[in-house]
Amino acid sequence: MYTSLAHRLRATVATLLHETGESQAGLADAICVSQAQVSRRQSGAASWGLDDCDALAEHFGIDVMDLLAGPSPAFHALQLARAQNGQQDANC
Repeated sequence: MYTSLAHRLRATVATLLHETGESQAGLADAICVSQAQVSRRQSGAASWGLDDCDALAEHFGIDVMDLLAGPSPAFHALQLARAQNGQQDANC
């Protein structure tokens, strides 16, 4: 079954928000857009742009290709990033 990139990205962002416990408002602040813009993008009323993808990937600490690959790859990349950050924190 084919899933559009736009739908896959919305699902990925929803998964990452759920996993991190972050709200749309928190994400909006982090990527310098309004909460209403995040809401419109997540509902499909507006689309995430390429610059948004860069900002999202940077915010979550994952590669943009993992972000675009879908919820599962992004979730696993997030887990790896968290594990690496935990190791770095432990080394301080």
